[in-house]
Amino acid sequence: MFDSTTTVIMLIIVVFIYMLPTLIAFGREHPRRLDLAVVNILFGWTLIGWLACFFWAAFARPAEQPV
Repeated sequence: MFDSTTTVIMLIIVVFIYMLPTLIAFGREHPRRLDLAVVNILFGWTLIGWLACFFWAAFARPAEQPV
């Protein structure tokens, strides 16, 4: 049905979407980004868990930068 290249590309896209909350948290330097990554890996397979991680990463304040 699918050739191997298409399967690999689809797998990469799915993993990217699955890990999107973690990538956002690391990109925004979220103060609890490691906790968020663990929760995303463990509960991201559920829609509620993924949405919770996504909103946690997107709407939390980034870490304060020292002056």
